[in-house]
Amino acid sequence: MSVIFKRTKILATLGPPTNSYESIEALAEAGVNGFRLNFSHGNYEERDQQIEWIRAASKKVGKPVAILQDLQGPKIRLGSLNENVDVKTGDEIILDHAAEHDGLTFPVQYNLATKVAIGQPVYIFDGKVRTTVIDIPSDTAIKLRVENNGTLMSRKGINLPDTDFGGDILTPKDIADIEYGATKDIDYVALSFVQSPDDISNLRQMLVGLGSDAQIIPKIETKAAIKDDVLEEIVKLSDGVMVARGDLAVEAGAEVVPIVQRKIIALCRKYGKLSIVATQMMASMVDAPEPTRAEVSDVANAVILGADTVMLSDETANGSYPIETVAAMKKVILYTQEHLSVAPITDIIKGKKTHRDAISLAAVDLATQLGAGAIVAETKSGATAGNIAAHRPNLPIISVTSSPRAAQQLALSYANKSFVRPDGEKAGLELAKELKANGFFKADGNVTVVIVSGKQPGLIGGTDTIRVRVLE
Repeated sequence: MSVIFKRTKILATLGPPTNSYESIEALAEAGVNGFRLNFSHGNYEERDQQIEWIRAASKKVGKPVAILQDLQGPKIRLGSLNENVDVKTGDEIILDHAAEHDGLTFPVQYNLATKVAIGQPVYIFDGKVRTTVIDIPSDTAIKLRVENNGTLMSRKGINLPDTDFGGDILTPKDIADIEYGATKDIDYVALSFVQSPDDISNLRQMLVGLGSDAQIIPKIETKAAIKDDVLEEIVKLSDGVMVARGDLAVEAGAEVVPIVQRKIIALCRKYGKLSIVATQMMASMVDAPEPTRAEVSDVANAVILGADTVMLSDETANGSYPIETVAAMKKVILYTQEHLSVAPITDIIKGKKTHRDAISLAAVDLATQLGAGAIVAETKSGATAGNIAAHRPNLPIISVTSSPRAAQQLALSYANKSFVRPDGEKAGLELAKELKANGFFKADGNVTVVIVSGKQPGLIGGTDTIRVRVLE
C-alpha cells in the first residue's frame, strides 16, 4: 500500500508574474501549500485581492492553503543617489538620515547614529561593499571607512551584524501592516530581523490585543539570534521558525548558514514547531526551466533534515518559470522521501516527557509497527498534529479539526493533510472511511489507521487516547 503524498510542504511567494487568480490556482494545483505575501512591496488593495484569490483557489483545488504575511522589518537601505558611485578601499563616506546625496555623503532610510558604535561593521549592497564605523559626527550621521572596492547604488540594503537594535525592530510600517493583517484572513506573521526572544513576546502581545489568531514565524537572519541560548528560547516562544538564509549569510557569514539551518530544524522538531527553509532554493529557475544540480541537492538536504516547508522567493515572485519551479521542487521532495528516511534526532528529542509528546511518539511507533496507512489526528488548535509531525513519520498525518484557521496553518506542517469537520467522537474515523472510499489509500483491501484523540472532542489540550481501527 503506497500513498503518493508530499510530506515536505512548499511555500511560494506571490509577485508580478503570479499576481492573478489563474496563476494562484495553477500553483496550488502544482503543489503549493501556502502563499507568502511580501509586505516590503505592494499595497493593501492588492493584498485584499490576493487573499480573496487564494481562498477561492483553495476551495477550487480542495485543500486548505496557508497565507503568510511577511513583515518588512527594519530593512535599512540607502536613499536615492544622483548616480552610481564607485568607492575604493580607504575612502571615507558618510551615511546621513537627514541629508541628500552630495559627493561622499549618502542618504540612508534609518537613523543609524542612534544605534551604531565606533568599530562596528556596516555591510552595504548584500555585503558587496564592506565598511567600518569610524565616527558619529552628528545626531543623524555616521562616518564609515570603506574596506574594499565597490559600487554604491540607490536603495541598496544595509546590514549591521554587530549592532543591537534594542528590541526596536517593528517599524511604523510594520505596525500598520500588523493592524491591517489582524482584520484579514492571515494564518502566519513572519517577523523580520529578530534579535531576541522579547521580539516574539512583543509581537504576540500586539496580535492578542488586536484579536488576531495568526501564528508567529520569526525569521532567523541576524548574528544575535543564532547564539545557542537565544535561538532555543526564540524557538520555544514561537509557532515556527524561518531560516532566512539571504540576510543571515551577509550578517553571519555564508559558511554559518548550513549549520544554523540544521540546528533550527532540529530545535523545531524538538519543540513541535514549524520549520521553513528559505532563500535561493531554486534561484536559477528565475531564468531557466531546469534547476541546477546544487539546487536539487539543497532541496533534498532540507527534506532529509526534516524541514516542514521549503520556500520559493524570486522563483515565483519574479521568475519566468513559476509553475515549472514548483513542479521541479515537488519532484525532488517525492523522490527523496521515498528513497531515504528523515535523519533521526533522538539525541535532541530525548528527555521530552510531556503528556502530548509521549502520546504522539507512541502513535508514530504504533503506526509504524502495524504498517498503518495513516495517523489520524483529531485536533482543535492543530498542536496535536504538529507534535505528531515532529517525529517525522513516513506516512500521512490526516488532521481533522473544526477550526478553518487550524486547518490552514497545518497546511505547512510536515506530512499533514488537514480537513475541516464538525467536532464529534467519531470525526476521525468517519473521515478515514471517507478517504478510503475515495481511493486516498490506493488499496483495495483493508487499511489500518491509528487515531489520536481526546475524550472531549473539540477541547484544546485534551488529547489522551490512541485507537487502532481497520477500515474494510
